[in-house]
Amino acid sequence: MTTTEAGLSIGEVAERTGLSVHALRFYERENLLVGPVRRTSGGRRRYTSLDVEWLLICVKLRESGMPLADLKHFAELVRRGPGNEAERLRLLDAHRERVDAQIQALEECRSVIAWKVGVYAEHLARGEAGGLWDPTR
Repeated sequence: MTTTEAGLSIGEVAERTGLSVHALRFYERENLLVGPVRRTSGGRRRYTSLDVEWLLICVKLRESGMPLADLKHFAELVRRGPGNEAERLRLLDAHRERVDAQIQALEECRSVIAWKVGVYAEHLARGEAGGLWDPTR
C-alpha cells in the first residue's frame, strides 16, 4: 500500500503544510477541516491530499490575517457543499479588501522607512550623522 492509498500521517502533513502537529490537532478540534480525518485501526490520523490542499489554503488565509471565526465560517460553508458560493465569495472578498488595506498601510510605512534610510545614509556619507535625532540637544 502506498502512502497516498494509506493516507498521510500527521507528521507528513505538518511537513507539507508548515503547521505543527499541535496546530493540526487544533484545526481538527476547531472544526476547520472540510472533511473528517480518517483514523487507522490504532487511532492514528490519516490525511488525504485534499486535506493538505485545504490546509494550505487555511494557512494562507490565517497568515493574511483572516479571523478564526471567519475561517470557521468559510469551512462550514464549504462543508455544506454547493449552493452557497455567493456567501463564500462575499467572505473572501471582504478578507481580500482587508488585505489590500494592510498592503496599502505597509507600503506607506515602507515609504517613510525608505525616506529615513536615505536621510541617515546621506548624513553618514557626508560624515555629518552626529546628532541626528539627538534628544539631548
